[in-house]
Amino acid sequence: MSGEEEENAAELKIGDEFLKAKCLMNCEVALILDHKYEQLQQMSDDAANQVSQVFEKSLQYVKRFSRYKNPDSVRQVREVLSRYQLAEFELCVLGNLCPETPDEAIAMVPSMKTKGRIDDDEQIDKMLHDLSLIKKFE
Repeated sequence: MSGEEEENAAELKIGDEFLKAKCLMNCEVALILDHKYEQLQQMSDDAANQVSQVFEKSLQYVKRFSRYKNPDSVRQVREVLSRYQLAEFELCVLGNLCPETPDEAIAMVPSMKTKGRIDDDEQIDKMLHDLSLIKKFE
């Protein structure tokens, strides 16, 4: 991003390095860290000695704020949100915060509408409905 342009997430001006980066939702990070924790437990009789305090706190945080717990649900959430040509950043914000109405979704991620990838509130409503079904049947 050039020095003249100011970063603005509402307009999806977040810098090239972030636009190209792979973002993860909290629920995805929880699955990864949980898997790593299980590996550490298998390798050692005392997993607590193998895990740093930062690792443990990070795992607690993402588990606490993960909206989806089931690995299949996590995959489905990413699939649903990917259908709407959202940037990784937008996808993760919606997946983490789980807005309930189109107005909430637009307030959280205004760039999805201003960049023209989502034409109307009906599309947003369908997306949110699909996400709520995943949560409901989890």
